Amino acid sequence: MAAAMWRQSRGLAALLSLRRPGARGLARSHPSRQQQQFPSLDDKPQFPGASAEFVDKLEFIQPNVISGIPIYRVMDRQGQIINPSEDPHLPQEEVLKFYRSMTLLNTMDRILYESQRQGRISFYMTNYGEEGTHVGSAAALDRTDLVFGQYREAGVLMYRDYPLELFMAQCYGNVNDPGKGRQMPVHYGCKERHFVTISSPLATQIPQAVGAAYAAKRANANRIVICYFGEGAASEGDAHAGFNFAATLECPIIFFCRNNGYAISTPTSEQYRGDGIAARGPGYGILSIRVDGNDVFAVYNATKEARRRAVAENQPFLIEAMTYRIGHHSTSDDSSAYRSVDEVNYWDKQDHPISRLRQYLLNQGCWDEEQEKAWRKQSRKKVMEAFEQAERKLKPNPNLLFSDVYQEMPAQLRRQQESLVRHLQTYGEHYPLDHFDK
Repeated sequence: MAAAMWRQSRGLAALLSLRRPGARGLARSHPSRQQQQFPSLDDKPQFPGASAEFVDKLEFIQPNVISGIPIYRVMDRQGQIINPSEDPHLPQEEVLKFYRSMTLLNTMDRILYESQRQGRISFYMTNYGEEGTHVGSAAALDRTDLVFGQYREAGVLMYRDYPLELFMAQCYGNVNDPGKGRQMPVHYGCKERHFVTISSPLATQIPQAVGAAYAAKRANANRIVICYFGEGAASEGDAHAGFNFAATLECPIIFFCRNNGYAISTPTSEQYRGDGIAARGPGYGILSIRVDGNDVFAVYNATKEARRRAVAENQPFLIEAMTYRIGHHSTSDDSSAYRSVDEVNYWDKQDHPISRLRQYLLNQGCWDEEQEKAWRKQSRKKVMEAFEQAERKLKPNPNLLFSDVYQEMPAQLRRQQESLVRHLQTYGEHYPLDHFDK
């Protein structure tokens, strides 16, 4: 039955059409609390842990009952809309914002990657090839929806108009950094834009996001939480805990998985044996869909519909966006050790989300080569100005190492602060203290 259902599914509406029975919300009574009748041993099984029929034949369930979850897309690689009924019909200015956000992110990535290679910042992670997953999903959200990122979602912040100056300040850890230089680069956060500060440990944001979504449901806040992660993070135990809590507590959350082919150096063929991440959703009772992550409109449509239903029905959704990580995992990685140049070039030249959207704009007659050249020049100038400004700024005062943890500093921490002061008084000439704010 499951295989037939998937074979008959067509388009976004079909893939998101299944509804679980019962009213959603805090007032829903749990089936296990209802009085059950047991009229005959020949009736359906009454086990509380599953919904099933008895059979009299010994048979193990095959791991791939469904022959490949389909990949939803709106436009082909040439930027042509495939099915006009799936066209989101967005205003031209909004589509141009998609394109400018994606290309600005790409330009910022190139400059900051090179700055790390020159020793100007300590670390960086690019977003090459995944720009469509960021911008398409961000555009479909409400501005007050809470975002829990992993570490490759800078485009979400960029779409929410996070200033280039703050991106740079964070990567340089200067006095303008909202995190006061305490985080390593690319660990952004912004309370005003409802973007929770990124933390390095893998997948810890997943159960945290579920808790935030449950709180939003309790408050009847008419908002959702979106939680981003890669397919590698889905192998962590926190992913299981988060999926199960979200389903059983009926939380308004979108789990957004960027399946980019690699968990650092581990290819998907060595990460799992099932059909990707979307196939796991039904096992948890979560409505799931797989989309072409290089098609910004497919990502937008899927996220928009998932958000609408998450708010209306108080239930979680899982979106698996199929994409490809064109860049190295980070500046600490050399991906040529585990994949070929030809493989990377294929995705960079033949199926890049920016190229696809640019082709769409050219087909629509709302973009041309002159505009492209002018925008590339303008965007690079904007990034370079922010870059140069950040580099000239002082580092935060060293005393900020000890603040913002306790309302009243405990004696042990105060002794550490005093020890640092004495150390710098004695050996200050060995440190570049003139680079730090007084």
